[in-house]
Amino acid sequence: MKAALALLFFAVPALAQDVPAPGRVAFFGVQFVDMSTEGAMNGIRTDETARTEMANAYVAEDMTARGFTLVPIYPVADRLKAIANPADCNGCDTALAQELGADYALTGEVRKISNLILSLKLNLRDVESGKMLRAGTVDIRGNTDESWQRGFRYLLRNLIFRK
Repeated sequence: MKAALALLFFAVPALAQDVPAPGRVAFFGVQFVDMSTEGAMNGIRTDETARTEMANAYVAEDMTARGFTLVPIYPVADRLKAIANPADCNGCDTALAQELGADYALTGEVRKISNLILSLKLNLRDVESGKMLRAGTVDIRGNTDESWQRGFRYLLRNLIFRK
């Protein structure tokens, strides 16, 4: 029992990392993953496509405002097309970011469970070590522009860049 408590005691400080310093970021975008029966039956919705583009722009603008430089990802665009979801590709994002000369790899995801329940996720990895520096997931209620904006704002402010 004491050994387990000691392990927890020493592991906690390792989880509390400093806020990542500004650097070069390969942002591979926010991917939309529709797990709902609605998507299977009705296909792609234009409003969700627009929200995904809005989320990509919001995250990119936030990163730039925090002093990060977004590196162009077009040099790896062909390989990126073959990856279903860079946020869930077993570290391929880090390898691609390294090839682009970035310090960090940033990926995002929206998982639609239903039209009421969606899960938003961001991952920030260190390219040199491949380690996850910051990651966060937040569930939102409602498939609206406002709920997506609030969700990503919360992720960035309170999970990815919390002090």
